[in-house]
Amino acid sequence: MTEARVAILVNPMSGRDVRRLAARATNMTHEAKRDIVARVAAGADACGATDIFVAREPFRIAAAALEYMGLGARTHVLTPPIRNTAEDTETAVNAFLEAGCDTIVSLGGDGTNRAIVRALGARAERVRLIPLSTGTNNVFPVLAEPTIAGMVAGLQARGLLTGTGLEARCKVLHVSGVGRYGLPVHDLGLIDAVLLRRDHVGNLLPFDADRIDRLLLTRAEPASIGMSPIGGLIEPVDAADDAGLLVEMGPGTRLRAPLSPGLFREVSVSRVTRVPLGQPVEFAGEGVLAFDGDRDHKIPVGATLAVAIRRDGPWIVDIAAAMRWAVEQRLLLNP
Repeated sequence: MTEARVAILVNPMSGRDVRRLAARATNMTHEAKRDIVARVAAGADACGATDIFVAREPFRIAAAALEYMGLGARTHVLTPPIRNTAEDTETAVNAFLEAGCDTIVSLGGDGTNRAIVRALGARAERVRLIPLSTGTNNVFPVLAEPTIAGMVAGLQARGLLTGTGLEARCKVLHVSGVGRYGLPVHDLGLIDAVLLRRDHVGNLLPFDADRIDRLLLTRAEPASIGMSPIGGLIEPVDAADDAGLLVEMGPGTRLRAPLSPGLFREVSVSRVTRVPLGQPVEFAGEGVLAFDGDRDHKIPVGATLAVAIRRDGPWIVDIAAAMRWAVEQRLLLNP
């Protein structure tokens, strides 16, 4: 039998940051994540995965979940170095790719999946990603039953999901320019690039609505929380649209937007503009440029960073569409 390898990537810190304390969201416990890993593994095993890979992390969430399951698939715990930073996600991705895993199920939020895509780089085209939501502000990952997600991962790893419309490459925000100390900036985001005034790099609190100057969205979704609905409640842009949305704050349309779970703030939008893929948008200092909630880049006075959206991320598998197609093709019936 051809090897069918599935990787399950867990961010142990997703859904546990200070933004949850400032809003009305519950913590995602290690035990809950362990159950999710077990359900993903059970689904992948049931649909023919031959090997299931997880990576070592400080709380042994994934390793403990697989320890006594008695799966038919072989289980592997990879041991990349642990630094207790976002780099752990990136090193885990590299370890999975080196082990031959092109199908990855992720447990995390927008920030976790941003780290995954950053690690993939030019290798993104070969990867099929199934992102499950366990983070705080989640637009990129989906809410789905992990058992079914695991089944889809198993079918994907076996190369059986060959129908049209079962997957799509995701849009990615790419930044370029010169930042602090005259150093070049190269980074990416998945959902939003936000220019904040009177803020600082490393701040972990929710965004202060009065400090938001402008934002570029790959997806402006009204049925979401965070930055995305600021644009989505005015002019929605979907994942499938070959465009982004530039939102400029200022006197104009006023609305109450859910910036965090259960946390609404009044914002004022002066203008929204659809931006074609590949067209750069300038963000001028002084300010802080945040991607997917992470304030990473200081823009000095007189400096400018340019952000463009390209559809060059990994392929995202549509769980529901894949299951319907698998039923139509009778892939889930025992011989």
